[in-house]
Amino acid sequence: MCIRDSLYTAPTPNGYKVSILLEELKLPYNVVSIELEKKEQKKTEFLKLNPNGRIPTIVDHENNDFTVFESGAILIYLAEKSGKFLSSDPNERSVTLQWLMFQMGGIGPMQGQAHVFFRYAPEKIEYAIERYQKETLRLYTVLDTQLKEHEYLSGDLSIADIATWPWVRSYRWAGLDIENFPHLQRWLDVLAERPAFQQGIEVPYKIDQSKITAEQTQEKGSKILIEEFPGQDDIENTKETIEKI
Repeated sequence: MCIRDSLYTAPTPNGYKVSILLEELKLPYNVVSIELEKKEQKKTEFLKLNPNGRIPTIVDHENNDFTVFESGAILIYLAEKSGKFLSSDPNERSVTLQWLMFQMGGIGPMQGQAHVFFRYAPEKIEYAIERYQKETLRLYTVLDTQLKEHEYLSGDLSIADIATWPWVRSYRWAGLDIENFPHLQRWLDVLAERPAFQQGIEVPYKIDQSKITAEQTQEKGSKILIEEFPGQDDIENTKETIEKI
């Protein structure tokens, strides 16, 4: 079977979104594991694919090696190309995209910051922890309300669910509890039973959190976070690379 896509990814919620969808679509794809701690996402070769220096990124070999970055954009691209998990009906499509944007602009950023301040930050800043945990729980309330009346976020299983599930499943990592969100818990459990979701979260490799100490977690997370704030040399190198593309 011919490899259709190359997926550049790492074991993060945003990376899992794309691998889950590829598994659901049963598309053959090649995995390129990006080691964030080693700044592989900042290397010239990768910046030619994704000038933002983030994962995930795909290269569609069936489409003249067309490159797509940003996880939400990748989900839309693959859904449109395959004709699955995104309705062609304008109203249904809009509902799915609304919930996809809810994840991209709400769940991801807010829970991501909850992860950072609760789990990785070298200094515990209670205001920041409480701020992002409370906002994430507020967003969970919105999800729970929607899922009370719908099996999935936009009716049928869609890219909105695929985008949101990898984030919400890691609620404990942000120091959260979902005991008060029964419909959200039901949705989490249902999706966790799907083989594609199980396989997708083992790409590029499986992580056993039980074998990672709190100190290792903080050290690894801090190392990655530090790299998110580049020095002047990194800025100049990035600008130079982009100008050559």
